[in-house]
Amino acid sequence: MHRHFALAALLFLVGCQKPGASANQAGAPLRIGMELTYPPFEMQDSSGNPDGAGVKLAEALAADLGRPLKIVPMEFSGLIPALKSGSIDLILSSMTATDERRKSIDFSDPYAFTGLSLLVGKNSSIQSVEDLKKPGTRLAVKASTTAETWAAANLPDAKRTAFTEEPACVMEVTQGRADAFIYDQLSIYRYNKTNPETTRALLKPFIEESWALGIGKGNDALKTQVNTFIEKFRKDGGFEKLGSRYLADEKKFLESQGIPFILR
Repeated sequence: MHRHFALAALLFLVGCQKPGASANQAGAPLRIGMELTYPPFEMQDSSGNPDGAGVKLAEALAADLGRPLKIVPMEFSGLIPALKSGSIDLILSSMTATDERRKSIDFSDPYAFTGLSLLVGKNSSIQSVEDLKKPGTRLAVKASTTAETWAAANLPDAKRTAFTEEPACVMEVTQGRADAFIYDQLSIYRYNKTNPETTRALLKPFIEESWALGIGKGNDALKTQVNTFIEKFRKDGGFEKLGSRYLADEKKFLESQGIPFILR
């Protein structure tokens, strides 16, 4: 009878655990949510497998923690809800650590440093973000990003159109339907390079940002593990190696312009 009572009590306690409560257990899969549409950080290779600098960082983290990695792909807008519900343990998806997001989730120490830049038309007269303050300026932004939030707060007279995918934002500029696409520095560099005849990049960030891993509120044990890993990975030259592997051209160009590289 005592054994039956003990078993029932154990089952009750297990059932009362919060979603993701087993996330810190050694050997349990480390479920990392990411949007695999953001090369060269989070993307898919020719066989459809996850690839990119962010994916390799996730693999190194899981190996360091001694846990099998399970990448959970989803749209960017679904990442925070998934973390809060316990469907994933971490977010690693080039996510900017903002005060607004900190109201819902915790963040690790930064692993990348970037900022918002502009993609404008090849013959556009726009030279800085100040030029976007003219009434009627047409902006393209990606939904649920810091660029959308910043534009809404700082460019109230602009006409903003939000898209779920970056290529749609770029197309707005290349086809003349938007005066500027506001997004992170490396993406702007990449899209200008693939559309040199129709676009121009203003790469010096007008707002500096940092990327970090999203962690569930109060999960201090996992947060400590992640921060310890980031510090060690940085000291061991891991970020330098990722930059050389996935972003060699970007690294060389930005440093030639006196702009610090994102992974450092």
